[in-house]
Amino acid sequence: MTKLKHVSELDEETLFIVSQTFKALSDPTRIRILYLLSCSEHSVNGIAEHLGLLQSTVSHQLRFLKNLRLVKSRREGTTIYYSPEDQHVMDVLHQMIHHAQHD
Repeated sequence: MTKLKHVSELDEETLFIVSQTFKALSDPTRIRILYLLSCSEHSVNGIAEHLGLLQSTVSHQLRFLKNLRLVKSRREGTTIYYSPEDQHVMDVLHQMIHHAQHD
């Protein structure tokens, strides 16, 4: 197991990435999108339809998640499919969902 650095040893870039990741996970819409993508890849339209969201809302949130490298995309013809890029973050998301649902 890797030892964590003492808080005073965290550099600014690490602090920024961690805070932005938690920011991404603090939004219910982004959580719903990430959870859906953790089950299988989807296109923007597929996400919008499945979650009952506007396509523009999904596109905006995916752009935010992609900039943080939490999701990745692949093109198939004219359709772009999204899936998780960072399994560590997906593990944290699933753990928090399990925690919230735990009796």
